[in-house]
Amino acid sequence: MLKITNLTKCYGEKRAVDDLTLHIAPGEIYGFIGHNGAGKTTTLKCAVGILRFDSGEIEINGISVKSDPTACKRLIAYIPDNPDIYEFMTGIRYLNFVADIYGVSAADRAERIRRYGDAFELTGDLAQPVSAYSHGMKQKLAIISAWLHDPKLIIMDEPFVGLDPKAAHLLKQMMREVCDEGGAIFFSTHVLEVAEKLCDRIAIIKNGRLIRSGTMEEVKGDESLEEVFLELQE
Repeated sequence: MLKITNLTKCYGEKRAVDDLTLHIAPGEIYGFIGHNGAGKTTTLKCAVGILRFDSGEIEINGISVKSDPTACKRLIAYIPDNPDIYEFMTGIRYLNFVADIYGVSAADRAERIRRYGDAFELTGDLAQPVSAYSHGMKQKLAIISAWLHDPKLIIMDEPFVGLDPKAAHLLKQMMREVCDEGGAIFFSTHVLEVAEKLCDRIAIIKNGRLIRSGTMEEVKGDESLEEVFLELQE
């Protein structure tokens, strides 16, 4: 579903991502962890076509992000670490705006907005301007917008930040449903307990380089993910 091969991205003399190779298969929830500044966000932004990269290749469902970024973006949804949403819009106007971009039919968008809005207890606030939303409400709105067009790959940067326990539990269920239907999830997180329980596979990055990856059992063995992560960061 997502194939990152020998990805390198530099900012001046600094290699933010250094020869990174990762493959995320359909049906997988793939966790991406590392310390602040390790290169996680840069990798995700390269994968979704926000940042150009210096070398390597990224393919989504066999399509090159370099050669056909528009086709790739039709297949994916991206939730950044900070939900920057047009604050002059109401919640419902923003969701319809996203649905228009992806060509979601009136019937499909109405059903999905109702379903996810009710599930996240946001329906009653959709008529309010986004400027009046809390961070958690904006995060819920961003999640709903990501699920609107039934994407095959969802890429998320710290998606659980700002969510209350009920919303976080719901998001975990939604992530698993995407994968059960043949999609894939690639997300970064600092919440190692969530990653350990939720992910099928995981990658640990340090200073832009991949230092360990594999199934959860392969990565952590008999230790906890937290113990392995702290050992590898020394």
